[in-house]
Amino acid sequence: MNSFGENSITLTTPVRSLPGMGEMRARRLEKLGLKTAQSIIFCLPRDYERPAPPKRIDQLRDREPASLIGTVTDRDITSRTPGKSVFAALVENETGAVRILFFNQAYRMEQILVDQKVMISGTPKLNAMRMEFVHPQVTVFDSDEDIPTPRMLALYPLTEGLRQKDLRFLVAETLDAVSDQLTEVMPEPLRHSAAVRLGEAGIETPTVLPNIQTTLRELHQPSSESSMQFARVRLVFQELLVMQLALAMRRRRLTSALKSPPLPTTALIDARILHRFPFELTGDQIKAIKEVSRDMSCQFPMNRLLQGDVGSGKTVVAMYAMMLAVANGHQAVMMAPTEVLARQHYHTLKKVLAESRVRIGLLCGSISKAERSRTIDAAHHGEIDILVGTQALLYGDIRMKKLGLCVIDEQHKFGVNQRVALRSGGVDPHYLVMSATPIPRSMAMTLFGDVELSTLREKPPSRAPVHTYLAHDGWKDRWWSFVIERLKEGRQVFVVAPRVVASSTEVESEPLGKSHEEESLENEDVSSVETIFKELSSTTLSEYRIALLHGRMPAEEKQATMQAFADGEIDVLVSTTVIEVGIDVPNATVMTIFGAQRFGLAQLHQLRGRISRGTHAGHLCVFTDGDLPPAENERLKLLEKTDDGFELAEADFRLRGPGDMLGRKQSGMPPLRIADPLRDIDILTVARTMAQEMIDEDPDLEAAEMSELKSQVIRRYGKRLDLGDVA
Repeated sequence: MNSFGENSITLTTPVRSLPGMGEMRARRLEKLGLKTAQSIIFCLPRDYERPAPPKRIDQLRDREPASLIGTVTDRDITSRTPGKSVFAALVENETGAVRILFFNQAYRMEQILVDQKVMISGTPKLNAMRMEFVHPQVTVFDSDEDIPTPRMLALYPLTEGLRQKDLRFLVAETLDAVSDQLTEVMPEPLRHSAAVRLGEAGIETPTVLPNIQTTLRELHQPSSESSMQFARVRLVFQELLVMQLALAMRRRRLTSALKSPPLPTTALIDARILHRFPFELTGDQIKAIKEVSRDMSCQFPMNRLLQGDVGSGKTVVAMYAMMLAVANGHQAVMMAPTEVLARQHYHTLKKVLAESRVRIGLLCGSISKAERSRTIDAAHHGEIDILVGTQALLYGDIRMKKLGLCVIDEQHKFGVNQRVALRSGGVDPHYLVMSATPIPRSMAMTLFGDVELSTLREKPPSRAPVHTYLAHDGWKDRWWSFVIERLKEGRQVFVVAPRVVASSTEVESEPLGKSHEEESLENEDVSSVETIFKELSSTTLSEYRIALLHGRMPAEEKQATMQAFADGEIDVLVSTTVIEVGIDVPNATVMTIFGAQRFGLAQLHQLRGRISRGTHAGHLCVFTDGDLPPAENERLKLLEKTDDGFELAEADFRLRGPGDMLGRKQSGMPPLRIADPLRDIDILTVARTMAQEMIDEDPDLEAAEMSELKSQVIRRYGKRLDLGDVA
C-alpha cells in the first residue's frame, strides 16, 4: 500500500484533494498544468539523471563521472572555525582506495560508519596523487545485502518551490494509486503489428510495444535505458498514430462524403489559359498545374497545398486554377492575409485577364459600405467570376452563386476553421492553399497531413540572384555609399526595422516570431522604423524620395504608399515586416535589415524575396542590435550561405521548432506532447502508413477493439478536423 493509504483516488481526483496536499503546494503544481491525478502521471520527464558508469578505483580519471562500491575503512571530522566542518572518509576495495569529502555536513558522522558497505557516485578529482569525491551521492548497504544496479532518475519540469525529489515521490505515489484505472487504447495485436513495422524501419523495439501501465512506469522509473526508450517509442507512436488516424479520416471524408463540382480541363481550355501568360512556365509550374487540374476534375473537393520558395511562381498556378473554374462556369475566391497583398493579386488578375469577359471583384476592409454591398450582391447573383479579398470574405452574409474554387494565399496565416469557412449552398468548393514558407516533410505530414502536396522548387530563369552580406557597424558608411550608387542607377531600396517606436513598452506592429513577453526582455536600445526614417531622410538619403510604412498606418495610407513605391514615385521605403508577404516591385533590388537577430530565419528569407523579383541582381545587408555581430549568429550565417528556401526551412525547424516556424496556434492543431516530428520522422512515417491502412480497412474504426482508440482520436482532433460524422 502506498502512502495515500485507503483514500479513494481516481484519475479525475483534483490535485488539491490528494492526501497531504497543502494549498501552497497545489498552487505550485497547478502552475505546471497539473490539476488532476491523471495529469500528474502524464507529466512526462524532460530528461533523466543517469548513474555514473561503475569503474574500478584504479580506472578512475580526473573529472570523469564514475560510481564504485567499497567499504569505509576510516573516517574523521575536523572543524577549524565555529560552524565550519569537513567530514572525510576513506573507501577501499580490492582495486584501491578513494577519499570522500563533505563540507559543513556534520551529520554524516551519524550516517557513514567504519566497515559499512557503500556505493558512491560522482565526479572524482585528483588531489595529491589520490582521487577524491566531493559531495558524492552515497548509498549505504547491509554487509550481506545484494548491491542493486544504479537506476536512472526522472528530471521533471519544475517551478519555484518544487524540488525534483518532491515531484518524483508524488508521481510514484499517484501512479501506484491509479495506474490500474488506465484504459489501454492500443490493443495487443496493434501493439504487436506496430513493433514489427517499427523494427522493419530500423527502430529498436521489443516484440510487442509495452502496455500503457508498463509504459508510464518505465518512463517515470526506468529499470534500464532500453526499457525507457521502448516506453518512449510506444507513447510517441501512439500520439502520432492518433494524429494520422484523424488526418486519414479527414482525407477519406473529403473524398467520399463531400461533393464538389467537377471542373475538368480540356486541350482548348488549357491552351486559352496558357495563352494569357506572357512567359514560359517552369517545369515545376507545369507539373503543379497538372496535379491541380486532375484534382479539380473530380467530384470530391481538391484539398491541395502548393508550397514553393520565394519567387517560384505560385500565383501563376493559382491563376490557372481560378481561370479553369471560370471556364467551367463556376466562380473562384482568392483570400490573402493582408489588404496590400489582396490588392496586388487583384491588379495582377486584371492585367492578365484584360480584354477578357472574366469579371473580377475586390472585397477588403477599407472599401466603403456601399461598395462592399454592391460587391456582395454581384457575387451572389453571379455577376463576379473571381472575387479577391482579405479575411473580410469570411464575415457577413457573403454567398456566392456558384462557387467552385477557393484559393488561400499564405495558408499558415489562417486557422483550420477559416480555411473551410467559404462554401456555396450545400456544395463544397475545391481548395488550393499556398505557402511561400517551404515546409519540411515531417511538418507537412503532421500539420498538413490531410492535404495533397505540390512543390515548386524552380525559379523562372529571368530571376536574378540576391547577394547577402552579414555586416557590422563599421560597414555602415560603405554600405550606404553602395546603396546610393544603386539609387543613382535608378534602382529602389527597402529598409526594414522590427519595431514601430523605440520603446520597450510598445507592442509590436507586426509579428516577429517572439511573444510580447520575450520582447519585453530585450534591450531597450532597439532599431526603430520611425527613428531610422527620420535619420535617413534628414541625412544619409536626404536627396532621395523616402517614405515610411508600418502596420499602424490607416489601410488607405498603407495602400497609397505601396502603390507609389510600385509606380516608382518613391525611391526608398522604410518599413516594418508589413512588406514580408507578396510585395512585388521588380525594380527594388536593395534591402537593409536592422535588428536582424529579432527575426526568424524563414521570415528573413521572405523579406529577402522582395528583392528577387526582377532581372537586376539583388543585394541584402543585415545588421544586428547589441553585442553579438551577425557573423556569430547561427541563423544569419545560414541565411548568408544559401538562398534555398527548403534548406533554410529545415534549418529553421531544427533551430526554432515547428511552433515558431509555422505558428502552431494559427494552424489550429494541438501541440504534440512527447513526439517531435523532426526527431521522430521514422516513427511518424510508420504511423502514417499504418493509419491509412487501418482507415482503408475500417473507415470509421467501428471494430470493437478499436473503440477506445477511436474515442481518443475524436477527443483530440474531432472538432479541429470536423470529424463529427464519425464520432
